[in-house]
Amino acid sequence: MVRLEEVPDEEILRQQQKSDAAAAAAAADDDDWEEEQDSDAESDFSDQSDVSERGLALKQETLWERISALRDIIPPSTRRSIASTFNTTTSYAFTGSLLAGKLVWVVTTSALLVGLPFALAVEDESRIAAQEKEIMAQQQGAQHMMAPATPTQGQGQVQQAGAPQGLRPPGF
Repeated sequence: MVRLEEVPDEEILRQQQKSDAAAAAAAADDDDWEEEQDSDAESDFSDQSDVSERGLALKQETLWERISALRDIIPPSTRRSIASTFNTTTSYAFTGSLLAGKLVWVVTTSALLVGLPFALAVEDESRIAAQEKEIMAQQQGAQHMMAPATPTQGQGQVQQAGAPQGLRPPGF
Protein backbone atom coordinates (compact mmCIF):
# COMPACT_ATOMS: atom_id res chain seq x y z
CA MET A 1 0.00 0.00 0.00
CA VAL A 2 1.25 3.44 -0.83
CA ARG A 3 1.40 6.00 1.91
CA LEU A 4 1.36 9.65 0.90
CA GLU A 5 2.96 12.22 3.09
CA GLU A 6 2.99 15.91 2.39
CA VAL A 7 6.37 17.45 2.93
CA PRO A 8 6.40 21.24 2.95
CA ASP A 9 9.18 22.78 0.91
CA GLU A 10 11.14 25.34 2.90
CA GLU A 11 12.00 27.34 -0.19
CA ILE A 12 8.34 27.67 -1.16
CA LEU A 13 7.45 28.69 2.39
CA ARG A 14 10.16 31.37 2.33
CA GLN A 15 8.94 32.66 -1.00
CA GLN A 16 5.37 32.75 0.26
CA GLN A 17 6.46 34.64 3.36
CA LYS A 18 8.41 37.09 1.24
CA SER A 19 5.51 37.52 -1.15
CA ASP A 20 3.14 38.04 1.83
CA ALA A 21 5.50 40.65 3.23
CA ALA A 22 5.78 42.20 -0.21
CA ALA A 23 2.00 42.26 -0.59
CA ALA A 24 1.66 43.98 2.77
CA ALA A 25 4.31 46.49 1.78
CA ALA A 26 2.64 46.97 -1.59
CA ALA A 27 -0.53 47.97 0.09
CA ALA A 28 1.43 50.66 1.90
CA ASP A 29 3.69 51.79 -0.90
CA ASP A 30 3.74 50.55 -4.52
CA ASP A 31 7.25 51.85 -5.23
CA ASP A 32 8.80 50.03 -2.28
CA TRP A 33 7.09 46.83 -3.34
CA GLU A 34 8.72 46.89 -6.79
CA GLU A 35 12.18 47.46 -5.29
CA GLU A 36 11.65 44.70 -2.74
CA GLN A 37 10.49 42.31 -5.45
CA ASP A 38 13.61 43.08 -7.51
CA SER A 39 15.84 42.48 -4.52
CA ASP A 40 14.05 39.15 -3.84
CA ALA A 41 14.76 37.97 -7.37
CA GLU A 42 18.41 38.90 -7.05
CA SER A 43 18.71 37.24 -3.67
CA ASP A 44 17.23 33.97 -5.03
CA PHE A 45 20.10 33.64 -7.47
CA SER A 46 22.88 34.91 -5.25
CA ASP A 47 21.96 33.38 -1.90
CA GLN A 48 24.71 30.80 -1.26
CA SER A 49 23.19 29.45 1.96
CA ASP A 50 20.14 28.15 0.07
CA VAL A 51 22.34 26.43 -2.46
CA SER A 52 24.42 24.77 0.23
CA GLU A 53 21.30 23.65 2.08
CA ARG A 54 19.88 22.17 -1.10
CA GLY A 55 23.23 20.49 -1.79
CA LEU A 56 23.33 18.98 1.70
CA ALA A 57 19.81 17.66 1.30
CA LEU A 58 20.81 15.94 -1.94
CA LYS A 59 24.02 14.52 -0.48
CA GLN A 60 22.16 12.90 2.39
CA GLU A 61 19.99 10.97 -0.05
CA THR A 62 21.66 7.86 -1.42
CA LEU A 63 21.42 6.61 -4.97
CA TRP A 64 19.49 3.54 -3.82
CA GLU A 65 16.92 5.75 -2.11
CA ARG A 66 16.50 7.75 -5.31
CA ILE A 67 16.04 4.63 -7.42
CA SER A 68 13.63 3.08 -4.94
CA ALA A 69 11.60 6.30 -4.97
CA LEU A 70 11.17 5.89 -8.73
CA ARG A 71 9.10 2.75 -8.20
CA ASP A 72 6.19 4.89 -7.12
CA ILE A 73 6.03 6.28 -10.65
CA ILE A 74 5.23 2.86 -12.16
CA PRO A 75 1.75 1.54 -11.33
CA PRO A 76 1.56 -1.68 -9.26
CA SER A 77 -0.03 -3.73 -12.06
CA THR A 78 2.75 -2.79 -14.44
CA ARG A 79 5.37 -3.55 -11.78
CA ARG A 80 3.82 -6.98 -11.22
CA SER A 81 3.81 -7.78 -14.94
CA ILE A 82 7.42 -6.63 -15.30
CA ALA A 83 8.45 -8.69 -12.26
CA SER A 84 6.65 -11.80 -13.51
CA THR A 85 8.20 -11.44 -16.98
CA PHE A 86 11.64 -11.01 -15.42
CA ASN A 87 11.15 -14.03 -13.14
CA THR A 88 9.90 -16.18 -16.01
CA THR A 89 12.82 -15.17 -18.23
CA THR A 90 15.39 -15.84 -15.53
CA SER A 91 13.84 -19.21 -14.73
CA TYR A 92 13.92 -20.22 -18.44
CA ALA A 93 17.53 -19.03 -18.72
CA PHE A 94 18.53 -20.97 -15.60
CA THR A 95 16.77 -24.13 -16.79
CA GLY A 96 18.28 -23.78 -20.27
CA SER A 97 21.79 -23.34 -18.92
CA LEU A 98 21.30 -26.31 -16.60
CA LEU A 99 20.17 -28.54 -19.49
CA ALA A 100 22.99 -27.26 -21.71
CA GLY A 101 25.51 -28.10 -19.00
CA LYS A 102 24.12 -31.61 -18.64
CA LEU A 103 24.21 -32.08 -22.43
CA VAL A 104 27.84 -30.96 -22.60
CA TRP A 105 28.69 -33.37 -19.78
CA VAL A 106 27.02 -36.31 -21.58
CA VAL A 107 28.73 -35.52 -24.89
CA THR A 108 32.21 -35.14 -23.39
CA THR A 109 32.00 -38.28 -21.25
CA SER A 110 30.62 -40.26 -24.20
CA ALA A 111 33.43 -39.01 -26.41
CA LEU A 112 35.99 -40.00 -23.81
CA LEU A 113 34.48 -43.41 -23.10
CA VAL A 114 33.82 -44.35 -26.74
CA GLY A 115 36.05 -42.16 -28.85
CA LEU A 116 39.32 -42.47 -26.97
CA PRO A 117 39.48 -46.30 -27.05
CA PHE A 118 38.41 -46.23 -30.71
CA ALA A 119 41.16 -43.73 -31.58
CA LEU A 120 43.73 -45.83 -29.73
CA ALA A 121 42.57 -48.98 -31.57
CA VAL A 122 42.81 -47.27 -34.97
CA GLU A 123 46.30 -46.01 -34.14
CA ASP A 124 47.34 -49.49 -33.02
CA GLU A 125 46.01 -51.03 -36.25
CA SER A 126 47.86 -48.49 -38.38
CA ARG A 127 51.08 -49.16 -36.44
CA ILE A 128 50.68 -52.93 -36.96
CA ALA A 129 50.01 -52.41 -40.69
CA ALA A 130 53.15 -50.27 -40.99
CA GLN A 131 55.23 -52.95 -39.24
CA GLU A 132 53.86 -55.64 -41.58
CA LYS A 133 54.79 -53.55 -44.63
CA GLU A 134 58.29 -53.01 -43.23
CA ILE A 135 58.75 -56.73 -42.61
CA MET A 136 57.52 -57.54 -46.14
CA ALA A 137 59.94 -55.02 -47.59
CA GLN A 138 62.82 -56.52 -45.63
CA GLN A 139 61.92 -60.02 -46.84
CA GLN A 140 61.75 -58.87 -50.47
CA GLY A 141 65.10 -57.14 -50.11
CA ALA A 142 66.66 -60.26 -48.65
CA GLN A 143 65.24 -62.44 -51.47
CA HIS A 144 66.55 -60.01 -54.06
CA MET A 145 70.02 -60.14 -52.54
CA MET A 146 69.97 -63.93 -52.44
CA ALA A 147 68.83 -64.31 -56.04
CA PRO A 148 71.51 -65.87 -58.31
CA ALA A 149 73.33 -63.53 -60.67
CA THR A 150 72.63 -64.05 -64.38
CA PRO A 151 75.62 -64.90 -66.56
CA THR A 152 74.44 -63.22 -69.77
CA GLN A 153 73.42 -59.65 -70.33
CA GLY A 154 70.45 -60.58 -72.50
CA GLN A 155 68.87 -62.82 -69.98
CA GLY A 156 69.50 -60.24 -67.24
CA GLN A 157 67.59 -57.57 -69.09
CA VAL A 158 64.61 -59.83 -69.61
CA GLN A 159 64.72 -60.90 -66.00
CA GLN A 160 65.01 -57.28 -64.82
CA ALA A 161 61.98 -56.25 -66.84
CA GLY A 162 59.87 -58.99 -65.30
CA ALA A 163 61.18 -58.81 -61.71
CA PRO A 164 60.76 -55.84 -59.38
CA GLN A 165 63.90 -53.80 -58.95
CA GLY A 166 64.82 -52.85 -55.41
CA LEU A 167 62.44 -51.34 -52.92
CA ARG A 168 59.58 -49.29 -54.26
CA PRO A 169 57.31 -47.17 -52.12
CA PRO A 170 53.68 -48.21 -52.27
CA GLY A 171 51.70 -46.77 -55.15
CA PHE A 172 54.66 -46.47 -57.63
